Amino acid sequence: MSGGKGVLYGVGVGPGDPELLTVKAVRLLRTADVIAAPDSGGESRTALNIVRDYVADKPVLLCPTHMTRDRETLDRVWEDNAARVCALLEQGKRVAFVTLGDPTVYSTYFYLHRRVLARGFRAEIVPGVPSFCAAAAKLGVPLCEGDERLLVVPASHGDWNESLDVDANKALMKAGRQLEPLRETLRQRGELENASLVVNCGLPGERVWPSFAQAEGEAGYFSLVLLRQGTQTEHGKAGETE
Repeated sequence: MSGGKGVLYGVGVGPGDPELLTVKAVRLLRTADVIAAPDSGGESRTALNIVRDYVADKPVLLCPTHMTRDRETLDRVWEDNAARVCALLEQGKRVAFVTLGDPTVYSTYFYLHRRVLARGFRAEIVPGVPSFCAAAAKLGVPLCEGDERLLVVPASHGDWNESLDVDANKALMKAGRQLEPLRETLRQRGELENASLVVNCGLPGERVWPSFAQAEGEAGYFSLVLLRQGTQTEHGKAGETE
């Protein structure tokens, strides 16, 4: 690879609050030639909206994504995305791909990262604030302390039952469609009072429920349940905020 070729940066933009971007992330967004962003086909492009104030009128490359586990479909889509990004890198462009939270935590970015590296280009990762860290901060509770362990679970896949038996505090991410089954399961296990819920952390419509048992209303895809072993700490006794 010649030194004149561009670089891809996978930039974690945090859970929603633009002020949670790192200084490095902001610098790279401002100096990038092109901003690449995931596009699920709807009007909501959350990661791109978070960085709007930092990227001004830079050209944007939308990379289609598909919420599917079908490997053939994923390979086809991301091969095409990689080809378009690498065409820009071949021209010497610096491309910043924005992704929610951190690029290394359940992020679609790695579908692109691996393919760009395989084609002989440089790709670097810029960490961001994960949603479960931001949610714990909103609640004013520790994720883990002392010798406690933390288990991060993709609740959206509906495969969290076995994980609940693990002796650890738990962050159940993207739990929206599973909230009611999850709440009922925790009630049956006698653990509901140890759970908190944060919806749309840092985004419009944010809701914070220190008690998952008292949570009401609609909850979308960006819903995160924090489950602590034993009783909540005294910092988790605050009332509901919205």
